[in-house]
Amino acid sequence: MLVHICCSVDSHFFMEKLQQEYPDEKLTGFFYDPNIHPYSEYRLRLLDVERSCKKLGIDLIEGPYDYENWMDAVRGLEKEPEKGARCEVCFDRRFEISAHKALELGETSMTTTLLVSPQKSQDQLKKSGDAFHASHGVEFIAFDYRKNGGTNDQSRVSKTEQLYRQDYCGCIF
Repeated sequence: MLVHICCSVDSHFFMEKLQQEYPDEKLTGFFYDPNIHPYSEYRLRLLDVERSCKKLGIDLIEGPYDYENWMDAVRGLEKEPEKGARCEVCFDRRFEISAHKALELGETSMTTTLLVSPQKSQDQLKKSGDAFHASHGVEFIAFDYRKNGGTNDQSRVSKTEQLYRQDYCGCIF
């Protein structure tokens, strides 16, 4: 299963849960986040994701940092609020590239660590993921690890593992 990764705070807890619940599933992390700005923030998040994946024994692939193409995609949506239309476009862009990477690797399913973020709309994420299942044939699996105290557990894990805790989604808006 290809796992789109946004940051170590979300991914470490999410990947641990996946490993526990699906011990026979080979997980491949895919860090594709052209929305993260500035580039120094992108590098900082990537380095922490690399450290986290190494600790968990998960292979990680870095996607291209195509920030300018991302900016073109969200042009005109700069004033949209968090969880608005800009986020939908951002998810669509990242999931399209992730679906192509999954197919390239011979994977038939994918998910995203964004699903565990309390700052993101699960409905938006599921809608974007399901659209790429319909168009690319890559099943989008929407795990809900927020419920039953998951958000508190995620926070505890991020502190225990001393993960980099950013204070914004990554985009400049």
